[in-house]
Amino acid sequence: METTPEFSYRTRTENLARLISEEFDFLIIGGGITGAGVAWDASSRGYKVALIEKDDFAHGTSSRSSKLVHGGLRYLENYEFPLVFEALSERSYLLQSAPHLVRPLPFFMPVYENSPHSATLLSAGMWFYDLLSLFRAPALHQRFSGGVTARMVPGIKKDGLKCAFKYYDASMWDDALVIDVLVKAHQNGACIVSQAKAMSSTKDSSGTITKIGFRDMMSGRDQEVRFKKLIVCAGVWTDEVGALLEGAAWKPWIAPSRGLHLVFDWKRFPVPGAVTMQIEDGRIAFAIPRHDYGPGITIVGTTDGPCTLPPDQVEEESDAIAKDRAYLIELLSQYFPDLHLQESDVINHYIGIRPLVNPERNRGEGSKSLQKVSREHTIDHGPGGSVVVAGGKYTTFRKMAEEIVDFACAGQEHREPDTEVALFPPALPGEVQRAREIARARGIGLPAALFDRYGADALEIHRIHEEVCDRSVEDPEGFPLLEAQFRYAVRHQMVLSVEDFIRRRQPLHLCRADHGSPWYPLLEKALKDELHK
Repeated sequence: METTPEFSYRTRTENLARLISEEFDFLIIGGGITGAGVAWDASSRGYKVALIEKDDFAHGTSSRSSKLVHGGLRYLENYEFPLVFEALSERSYLLQSAPHLVRPLPFFMPVYENSPHSATLLSAGMWFYDLLSLFRAPALHQRFSGGVTARMVPGIKKDGLKCAFKYYDASMWDDALVIDVLVKAHQNGACIVSQAKAMSSTKDSSGTITKIGFRDMMSGRDQEVRFKKLIVCAGVWTDEVGALLEGAAWKPWIAPSRGLHLVFDWKRFPVPGAVTMQIEDGRIAFAIPRHDYGPGITIVGTTDGPCTLPPDQVEEESDAIAKDRAYLIELLSQYFPDLHLQESDVINHYIGIRPLVNPERNRGEGSKSLQKVSREHTIDHGPGGSVVVAGGKYTTFRKMAEEIVDFACAGQEHREPDTEVALFPPALPGEVQRAREIARARGIGLPAALFDRYGADALEIHRIHEEVCDRSVEDPEGFPLLEAQFRYAVRHQMVLSVEDFIRRRQPLHLCRADHGSPWYPLLEKALKDELHK
């Protein structure tokens, strides 16, 4: 039975030594889904790869999305059929290769008398969506009358409701998916280090950047890493890294957009699937149930507004956040008037910054060398022979990574990537079934949620629980064997702090109004124990 390899504080220490002593084919700056995908792709081709991230992995946009894997139904309206086909193909891949993190999710699209699109047009679009998926969706779309829809979706507005379409896309654990991709790269030999911030760059005699000075944010020591090609996958920090590489000559790449999501207890807002809410200006928002997140929540979002502060300070935009919260509450009052949802019902919120490409980059003399791979992401040559990436669609991260590495390797002998394998083999059905049988044979009663989230590694979590955990402490609702899960994450998911775990390995902070604070002392004690072994 295959289990997850060590990816821990010790791994980080060993990798820090490698960064200093070795030369790499590629250095990747950025530990979100794009950087993780590039590390996996390049290492699968046999390249020697290093990746540094200034904070925890998935610290930025990659942990603050709407947490959906989807083909992009709205792109059909713009005739972007190849983009939708690719995204639906990747949706199918992720559903099969990461079933513990990517799961089928029904969507309900209500149609009202004043809806911008007719039921006839939407029906045609739904059939085309099924066709582009090669009919590999969990189920084909269905159409329900207004009366049936009102019975299926509690509290939905009945006045003017003509019908609704039910179709399928998928939900995902966005932050945890980044970790699994990094673990695959680690298994391929990639040298991966979090809490390592790029501070300076050095060029050789030809003007090529061959060294990056970085700071170990845990020790405060400054070091240097050598490489042949730099790939910048810094997301919303792209301009910050660009300025580091080129100084005042750097022209902004990013026009960041702020997106707010509200979190409700699912029992207060019990939608049976994601509900699409169309907005007058053409945008859409969703109400998304997450039964697999702790005790169960419903996420509502997202908004779309300019981000005027650096990403790390976005929570300080208190007036803008209050306005966005009020906007979403008003939208819910229109679509779910019978539920009477109020500001006081919100148990949490989070803000994601979209790293949208600055439209000015597509104009004038400076844009002639620009390669626009799709409307979702952009790849271009950066300072000192580097490759810079902006934008991207989470669902297609694997294909995007392949394009990035191909771009970086232009002029060299082509090597094919090997990224068709399952992301997390312990979660595959056969492995899970064998683990369940072992648990039954040993008389171990494990919650189904552990098998759903960790696959066969649920047995390892139980072993940790039995051997070293304080079993007198009651677990929070929806988070069984919490301390054992935490210790597992320290050993196998490079958790370096309690915050890494409660925000980006398990949604404890997200799902509770108290953010899980009563369990912080327990986890802090466990962290000290794990880091001093």
